[in-house]
Amino acid sequence: MLEKYTKVFTDNSILVNRLHSLLKEEGIDSRITDRVESGRLAGFGVPTNSVELFIHNTDVEKAQPIIDSFKNKINS
Repeated sequence: MLEKYTKVFTDNSILVNRLHSLLKEEGIDSRITDRVESGRLAGFGVPTNSVELFIHNTDVEKAQPIIDSFKNKINS
């Protein structure tokens, strides 16, 4: 069965990893796609805010308050 994921956050690796940790504490699995590291390994550059966080579609509703709270904290 093909799993479906939704991208919920894109920024630098520090912020993405922090949100990943917050979601993990609440039992929500997430996946990180680090385009910065992939680009470095391939020999080309990408913007440093090209790290993406994905969660399973079934967890979006549960994760949304955590994501919104995190965004409010980093934007204040």
